[in-house]
Amino acid sequence: MNKNLIDWPTFTGALIILLAVSIPLAVFPESGKEIVSMANDFVTGNFGVLYLIFGLATFAFLIYVSFSKNGQIKLGDKVSEREFGTFSWAAMLFAAGIGSSILYWAMIEWAHYYQGPPFGIEGESKEAIQWAPAYGIFHWGPMAWAIYTLPSLPIAYFYYVRKKPVLKISEAVRPVLGKLVDTPLGNIIDVLFMFGLMGGAGTTLALGTPMIAQGVNDITGLPPNLATKTVIMLLCTAIFAVSSYSGLRRGIKVLSDVNLWLAIFILAFIFVLGPTVFISETTFTSFGLILNNFFKMATWLEPFANVGGFTETGFPEAWTVFYWAWWLVYAPFVGLFVARISRGRTIQEMILGTIIYGTLGSVLFFGIMGNYGLYLQLTGTFDVVGYMNETSPQAAIIAILNHLPMAVIMVPLFTILAIIFLATTFDSSSYILAAVVQKEVQTEPLRWNRLFWAFTLCLMPLVLMYVGDLETLQTASIVAGFPVLFIMGLLTWSFMKASNEDLRASKDYEPSTIYINRREIVQRARKRQEQEAALKRSEDKES
Repeated sequence: MNKNLIDWPTFTGALIILLAVSIPLAVFPESGKEIVSMANDFVTGNFGVLYLIFGLATFAFLIYVSFSKNGQIKLGDKVSEREFGTFSWAAMLFAAGIGSSILYWAMIEWAHYYQGPPFGIEGESKEAIQWAPAYGIFHWGPMAWAIYTLPSLPIAYFYYVRKKPVLKISEAVRPVLGKLVDTPLGNIIDVLFMFGLMGGAGTTLALGTPMIAQGVNDITGLPPNLATKTVIMLLCTAIFAVSSYSGLRRGIKVLSDVNLWLAIFILAFIFVLGPTVFISETTFTSFGLILNNFFKMATWLEPFANVGGFTETGFPEAWTVFYWAWWLVYAPFVGLFVARISRGRTIQEMILGTIIYGTLGSVLFFGIMGNYGLYLQLTGTFDVVGYMNETSPQAAIIAILNHLPMAVIMVPLFTILAIIFLATTFDSSSYILAAVVQKEVQTEPLRWNRLFWAFTLCLMPLVLMYVGDLETLQTASIVAGFPVLFIMGLLTWSFMKASNEDLRASKDYEPSTIYINRREIVQRARKRQEQEAALKRSEDKES
């Protein structure tokens, strides 16, 4: 066990802040929940416009970079081959960035919009029906994946181009902050990221575990109580601990591939044996509705609420602002992971691949699963909304699946998929947490380090689940993630500064893919400095 590789201030700092938030929430759940809720309302209510501006700016910036000379830079040496094939690469980034949360929201999010639609539209009206399937695709679409992609640019650049064997957010902002990164400020940046990730992981557990428990109840008759949820959480922990311990190639890659193939099978089954025409037409119509109203949806707030006869719906803060804040909390983690698995690709391939494959996966889930539930609602086959309001969203999801042909097979497969999805997110998370607390990561983080964070990710949410405050931990992480807005700005500045400096120092380049030889740049810079010094000495001698 090589303890010298561990960055102990970051390691202990992350644990301390997690305990400092989690223990008071466990001991004083009601007071803690109220305080965190007030802080969340303050952040989303007063700074919602910043989140929406950030989302649009990030999307525009990445499109610009991908088609600029910076986008042609290759991540690695000239002869570096892609570490992972496109299928496995797409599977890993999608599983890491989405997790079992997409199974939950893809199935049921439309029902929330149907009852409480945007733009002051009347609930359960014909107009509400049009927006219900579209808004989920928008929230999980290109803007979400753009926010995820942004941190991967500087991290991948420094890791593969400048050969810095460090996977840290703080290291990626070194061109801007300089030696300040080596002070406690660098540790604070990394600790804030780690806390946000652990809180975001708690959210995934909060949504995924009850849904899996409901599936287990349908299959076995076991009640979806705390005991069942505890066993499920421990089972998922065991799976992702083994996967993380095995590493990227033997663990995370294999689990992600299995996850994607099973998801494709379930989606294809629902699409082919469900209302195929309705699903196709509704998804395509939703796509057109989003394109037509993209900027309206991306900028809509409620500045006229409670004045001039306008009624406040709370929709932007409850959904769009919240989602952008949630993606922001997860973004450094997904960015770190995408950067780690992208060796051999150009920056353009990494940007467009992440946004396109991520969006395509989300569209398939929301378009097929969500619109199948909407079809049941509109045809009167099953009152999804009424059942959800009477029971729970998780129970409604399993009830929707029970209306499929061969439900006795599909419900178990869906439950297995949810378990694997949960595990793939967590093994990626533990892998990155382990990488962040190491001073160097030449190949893989230390195994004991990966295992430690795998169990840490489970234990705190498990404790909080017993006091009913997993949602409060999620909200606390969103509030704590507010400073990440500014860190993301530093990451953007850092990437452009470093890559432009290297491009200006490189030889003239003709190929479409730019290969930066960092060693040659340093050697030429030293030679130029020596020539200038010699010239100055010559001039001084003559004078």
